[in-house]
Amino acid sequence: MSLDASVLELDDIQHILLTRTPALTGHYEFVSFRDPAAGRTWVSALLDKVQSAADVEATVASSKRWVTLAFTWNGLRALGLDETSLASFPEEFKQGMVARAEMLGDTGANHPDHWVGGLASPELHAIAILFAKNGAERVRCLSEHQKLLARCPGVEVLSSLELEATPPFGYAHDHFGFRDRLSQPVMEGSGETPTPGSGAPLKPGEFILGYPDEDGPPVLQPQPEILSRNGSYMAYRRLEEHVGAFRDFLRQHGQTAEEQELIAAKLMGRWRSGAPLVLAPDKDDPALGADMQRNNDFNFKEMDPQGYAMPLGSHCRRMNPRDTAHNMNRRRMIRRGATYGPPLPEDAPDDGVERGIAAFVICGSLIRQFEFAQNVWINDRNFHELGNERDPIIGTQDGTLEYKIPKRPIRKRITGLPSFTSVRGGAYFFLPGLRALKYLAAPGNGQATS
Repeated sequence: MSLDASVLELDDIQHILLTRTPALTGHYEFVSFRDPAAGRTWVSALLDKVQSAADVEATVASSKRWVTLAFTWNGLRALGLDETSLASFPEEFKQGMVARAEMLGDTGANHPDHWVGGLASPELHAIAILFAKNGAERVRCLSEHQKLLARCPGVEVLSSLELEATPPFGYAHDHFGFRDRLSQPVMEGSGETPTPGSGAPLKPGEFILGYPDEDGPPVLQPQPEILSRNGSYMAYRRLEEHVGAFRDFLRQHGQTAEEQELIAAKLMGRWRSGAPLVLAPDKDDPALGADMQRNNDFNFKEMDPQGYAMPLGSHCRRMNPRDTAHNMNRRRMIRRGATYGPPLPEDAPDDGVERGIAAFVICGSLIRQFEFAQNVWINDRNFHELGNERDPIIGTQDGTLEYKIPKRPIRKRITGLPSFTSVRGGAYFFLPGLRALKYLAAPGNGQATS
């Protein structure tokens, strides 16, 4: 039985799918289940901490922390889920991100052999995601989790990652200084109105299992239905940002501060303020960058077909080709996450400290959405017939590729583009609905009881 296409079951959908919280800090804990019963005890104890989209919508002003739980395929098996249910999941999720590394472009320095925190291990079973309003609340929540772990000796933390928003806190941005969260899809039934240029609302099945997607009714959902209903998939990526190398590159290719800012914008496709080059091709426009009713209101076919404003290979143009891509409505993804590591002061040399973005790409199909974006949009060297380029910000760079910036005053063909980011870890997670979490926590229900 499929869900009503017009009504999202907000009381069963984990909040991370539909809401952004006013968190300034957070913590990811990567968990391994050595014993199925202990794993189910751990899930059971956290059930009342995991909020639905409806909960968060009603309490966001008064809440101080927000919790999300998700599981790898190995984790579902470690909880004791039966083989029939395990076999009903899609192949790419069963294989996991490590096995898909070559297709994803995770080669060289990005290869899983170099990942940290046990994220390449088959023993990675679950993630507990905490977003908190402040550091004191984060510390309190971690203390409570330590007490829970003490009661579940068969549950171990493989590693953890502390998250901190990057100052100034008035708007979300990464360690490179680029404004974030500007171009997100909206789904039907969410109550959101798309900003101009963001496209019409999409069918919820593009992101949430059990609902119709842009091609029609849901098909090939994990079984039983209670397990997949209102669930989704998350591709986790921990990307280190090489801020010192990025600044060195800008100084190497731009003689003045203005030239350096323009090169940074040409790589990204937007000025650091968020203003898109299509609408502000020659100089930054911070008021435009901050205006959500204007900063996304552009297309490529009519307004910049040759990439004279926003280069064809820029990060923003690759990650959202808009009206120049086929079947675009089936490629959109929801991004969540936060920055980690301390900011690097503007005039400071590289300090060797790791900093970056730890993000989740949420989608109804890993292979059609996330893997397609990685393989075709990010790492295809001939994207838009460019010949020898990859995404200049997050693509896999080995020093042999180039980046072309058409048009004066800085017509350039930059060769030997360095890596500005490195993959430090990743995984595929299944994000269950709240009723599915209870199903996974309960002995019986087709599960082993050992």
